[in-house]
Amino acid sequence: MSSNSSTKEPGEMGIRFDRQIAYGILRLTLGVNILLHGLVRLPHLASSADTLVQAFAKTPLPQAVRLFALALPFAETIVGFLLTLGLWTRFALVGGGLLITALVFGTALRSDWETLGIQMLYAAIYYLLLAGRTYNRFSIDHLRRKTRVHYVNETK
Repeated sequence: MSSNSSTKEPGEMGIRFDRQIAYGILRLTLGVNILLHGLVRLPHLASSADTLVQAFAKTPLPQAVRLFALALPFAETIVGFLLTLGLWTRFALVGGGLLITALVFGTALRSDWETLGIQMLYAAIYYLLLAGRTYNRFSIDHLRRKTRVHYVNETK
C-alpha cells in the first residue's frame, strides 16, 4: 500500500485551517447577502416601507411597522457590511440575530409560514457563525487582534 499526499488525511492543523476557510466563506456569503438586502432598498426607502406596512395591515401593529421598515435597510446594510469585512463580528452577529428575531416575529404575526422557514435558516446561520467565531481567521477582527498582541509583546 503506497501512501501519497492526495489520499492522506489532513492533520489537526489542516482541519482547523479548513474550518477557518469554511467559516470565512460562510461569514462572507451571509455578509454580502445581508448587505445587498439593505443596499437595494435604500434608494426606494419610502416605497419599501409602504409595501411592508401594507403587508401588516391585518395585524395588530400596522403603523408601528413603518418605523421598523424605514430602519431595516440601514440595519441590514450595517450588519452586512461588518460581516463582509469581519469587523466587530460578535456585535454584527448578535445584531443580525436580533434583527432576524424581529423579522420572525412579524412574519409569524402575518402567518407567512414559507417566509418564516427561510428566516429560520438565517437564524441558524447566525447561530452557527456566532458559535464558531473562534474560526474567524480571515477577518479584520483577526488582523486587529494579531496587531494588538504584537504591539503589546513589543512594549514589554
